[in-house]
Amino acid sequence: MFIVHVHVHVKPEFTDAFRAATIENASHSIREPGIARFDVFQQADDPTRFLLVEIYRAAEAPAQHKATAHYAAWRDAVAGMMAEPRSSVRYVNLFPEEGRQQ
Repeated sequence: MFIVHVHVHVKPEFTDAFRAATIENASHSIREPGIARFDVFQQADDPTRFLLVEIYRAAEAPAQHKATAHYAAWRDAVAGMMAEPRSSVRYVNLFPEEGRQQ
């Protein structure tokens, strides 16, 4: 598994629009064969901050995701909504073992 946490800070006036666009992108993303999970979180004490947790099945899957029409539509739609550039942190899975259900 290849895990990416994407941290996003949006301008206050775009919070609802960003949330809607991101949920639309996530609803398409979870249908991609290379994506195991695509979670969208909004920070409880600061609704202008979001966390996207993207869990890919293989290292090449993020590039495949970025080549999709729904990703391009999301990227273009939210570009002007950001209060600062988004950042990401990459992780590898340790537990539970891949393929194991909890």
